[in-house]
Amino acid sequence: MALIKSISGFRGTIGGKTSEGLTPIDTVKFVSAFAAFIKERYGKEKITIVLGRDARVSGEMVSNLVTGTLMGMGVDVIDTGLSTTPTVEVAVTEKGADAGIILTASHNPMQWNALKFLNAKGEFISADEGRRVLELAASEDFLFAEVDSLGHCIKDSTTIDRHIEKVLALKLVDVDAIKRANFKVAYDAVCSTGGLVLTKLLNRLGVERVVALNDEPTGVFPHNPEPLPENITQICQEVVKQGCDVGFIVDPDVDRLAIVCENGKPFVEEYTLVSVADYVLSHTPGTTVSNMSSTKALRDVTEARGQRYFASAVGEVNVVEKMKQENAVIGGEGNGGVIYPELHYGRDALVGIALFLSLLAKSGKSCSSLRASYPNYEISKNKMELTPDMDVDLILEKMAKKYADCEVLTTDGVKIMFKDEWVHLRKSNTEPIIRIYSESRDMAAANALAAKIMDEIKQLL
Repeated sequence: MALIKSISGFRGTIGGKTSEGLTPIDTVKFVSAFAAFIKERYGKEKITIVLGRDARVSGEMVSNLVTGTLMGMGVDVIDTGLSTTPTVEVAVTEKGADAGIILTASHNPMQWNALKFLNAKGEFISADEGRRVLELAASEDFLFAEVDSLGHCIKDSTTIDRHIEKVLALKLVDVDAIKRANFKVAYDAVCSTGGLVLTKLLNRLGVERVVALNDEPTGVFPHNPEPLPENITQICQEVVKQGCDVGFIVDPDVDRLAIVCENGKPFVEEYTLVSVADYVLSHTPGTTVSNMSSTKALRDVTEARGQRYFASAVGEVNVVEKMKQENAVIGGEGNGGVIYPELHYGRDALVGIALFLSLLAKSGKSCSSLRASYPNYEISKNKMELTPDMDVDLILEKMAKKYADCEVLTTDGVKIMFKDEWVHLRKSNTEPIIRIYSESRDMAAANALAAKIMDEIKQLL
């Protein structure tokens, strides 16, 4: 069993003993702490929280626990039922709620679930706010409501439709161009809530020919739900078999987007943001942001447009913070997470699909030709295990000094920039390891760079 307590929420496997998994007792405690925090944060005794979940088998059970706990804390609940992470984010602000809770473990296997917490802006709570929730949970310093002050629950099944309407209303979403292109589109919803959203979205975008895979939200994932190349072979084959122009893959909570070309080859998750950002920049000049472990291709296309690129620490909260600081017009993460602030500050696969299809329609190119038009890089992901007594910070400091003649970024670990490649060294917050991500023009060069850096670290040790 596993239970991970972090500043952004609580994630764990279902069942087991208290404090060793996401048990009903743990769920009640964490949700009570969050409700107490929101009351404290906004100085309000009566608050409203929007709730939504993906299609995991445990979702109904956890949702019932969360709803009852919030009502017991005197909180009014707007329950959106089966939904997506970006839909709940949008609903928080549209409903004028004080916070949101999303029940999803994202790309984790089906035995996992999680409580993810949003503030009144529909954005993930900050590190400081997360630490306060942890403090309240540890101390159990919260007060439940008396019978005449219990909260109420309202069911709202309209939020997905409202989210789609807001996507369609974006200036850069060109429904007419998409409709004229007469695309045939496939998608894989991994038997989660993407199946409730994507056909509806695609039809509203003017796509009449849709091939839906794993679109029934049973919560029993047909394959590893993380949209990596090794996990998406089914749709790669189906795109070719069905003669589709493009294929889309989302994770269980529909905030990450991967793309498949008409030839059945992955567009590669890193390039979802690159392509969408290039399209946005072609119409809206401005800065871009991604985290430090994302591909250099975003920086390349941004600078080719005469604009500035900025890197943030890893994590969606950090990307959003940097985007606000630099007034970015587009940003996100290399895991297929597109953040388009014109709608909201959150990763959103619906926005990604709408903007990508607009780009594809206007370009007049095939999906594979579009992919070939961007600088090509490959990322090698490695890690080195260390003994607990080793000083990881000192190792990273020495590596930064060793490459002082290069561009070195220290926002999150150490990232060393070379001409056409980079290496990013980060220490884990939960185990004695250094994560070593390297990128180069091909995988052999990326692997060679990682091996070189790992050898140098061993010499320091």
